[in-house]
Amino acid sequence: MFNDLSSLPAYLASRRSGKPRDMIAPGPDAAHLDAILGLAMRTPDHGKLFPWRLIKIEDRQAFAALLERAFVAANPDARPAQIEAAIAPALMAPTLVLLLYAPQPSPKIPLWEQQLSVGAVGMNLLHAAHAYGFVASWITGWASYDPIVRSEICVGDEQIAGLFFIGTAGQPLEERPRPAPESIVRNWP
Repeated sequence: MFNDLSSLPAYLASRRSGKPRDMIAPGPDAAHLDAILGLAMRTPDHGKLFPWRLIKIEDRQAFAALLERAFVAANPDARPAQIEAAIAPALMAPTLVLLLYAPQPSPKIPLWEQQLSVGAVGMNLLHAAHAYGFVASWITGWASYDPIVRSEICVGDEQIAGLFFIGTAGQPLEERPRPAPESIVRNWP
């Protein structure tokens, strides 16, 4: 909890995504990860539909094997180096969590509002990891859209909204280009 709320803007501005390949141990222990995921779920959710699921990838070798099977099925002529690069994300960073979009039937809540809620969970997850002193990154990539990966991970209409890597920065984090507010913010009328 911030006792001095004047430091909150600077703290929020200090959040950066780290490159998963540069993340090192330690990652969050089980209690910290549960706390991070609990904070991620404190998100706007019109209708209380919970249109998201979180999956902790505990057996990273099994996840790598799934990615390899899916990649080779989609790319039967792939060279070993291509396969290695395709499965590398499964083994990056100390902690890996998948965020799923789990659309819920509702006569009043459109799907796009449910998608926004999933995005808010993702952003909360990044901020919660940062608040606990970790670096995190949200990546989609080919595996998020692959039908074999989805068939193994998802249930029903679920889709993979992203892979979330959490660990300690192994290198200084870089600031990325950000838009100038005047280029995207306007007044009305």
